[in-house]
Amino acid sequence: MSKFDKIEELQDVLKDDPGNFSVRRQLAVLLLDCGFSDEALQHFLYLKNLFPDDSGIYYNLGIAYEKLKKLNEAEKAYKKAIELSPDEVDANYNLGLVYMDKQDYESAIDNFERVLDTDTNDSNSYFSIGLCYFKMNQFDAARYYFERTIELNNDDIYAHFYMGNIFKEIGDIENAVKEFNTVLSISPDYSWAYFNLAVINYEEGEIDKAAEYLQKTIDLNPKDIDAYKIYAKILCKENNDEKAKIITEQALDNCGGNGDLYYILAQINKRLGENQDYIKSMGQAMKYYQTLSVPPKLLKEELDKFNK
Repeated sequence: MSKFDKIEELQDVLKDDPGNFSVRRQLAVLLLDCGFSDEALQHFLYLKNLFPDDSGIYYNLGIAYEKLKKLNEAEKAYKKAIELSPDEVDANYNLGLVYMDKQDYESAIDNFERVLDTDTNDSNSYFSIGLCYFKMNQFDAARYYFERTIELNNDDIYAHFYMGNIFKEIGDIENAVKEFNTVLSISPDYSWAYFNLAVINYEEGEIDKAAEYLQKTIDLNPKDIDAYKIYAKILCKENNDEKAKIITEQALDNCGGNGDLYYILAQINKRLGENQDYIKSMGQAMKYYQTLSVPPKLLKEELDKFNK
């Protein structure tokens, strides 16, 4: 029986017996698991009023609120679950995730540390603490916790990925490349590892290798707008404007209107002598000024000068 068939079965039972709280709870959990967070929330709220001392109900309430991006309500629900059951590891961990979403990294770390007080081998908590420190630009602390994560789970691609970013940040390119390649050895389709290798090669002047990695990035993640921008700039530097135009138009098709992309396309059209396309692209670049790195005033001055 599929999960959806089970949902229908439980709903039928509940129609005939609304007071069957065991079935209601089972239904709520299944709805939550299948992505019906609003419906699950209503059942858990109903059950909470009947069983106000049940930590599990508050824990699931927290999950429902979190999925619905109602972070303040999720925080309250998880805190109540912990109050009712202080050793509730999952509630502490999830509360830490809520604090991360709220960018309250110190509180998040406190909750993940509570998990580690109970389970010293919880690699997810080590990783999450590392990520908090990373987001606070405290790279030494972040590195320590990512290393602990890898000691417990060497296949954690995200720990290796962030280790690569730390090495890249501090200028240790050799180890950064090693970590990104480790990510790809575990997960060959992880596009962000290819992108970071591309950036390293681009900055090191290895243009052909950078282009290869950027193409791989785009193949795996057709919406990676930064990969398109760098790739187009590389092609322009190599005087391959025709391919640069194809890549930029592909980016606009896949990522939608973007000021920087239209401006890049305008410059390509200008070099190709496609003047009407240049004017059109400049107009589009100014239309999407929110995503334009160049001040729109400068684009207008450039266009006015061109039209004289």
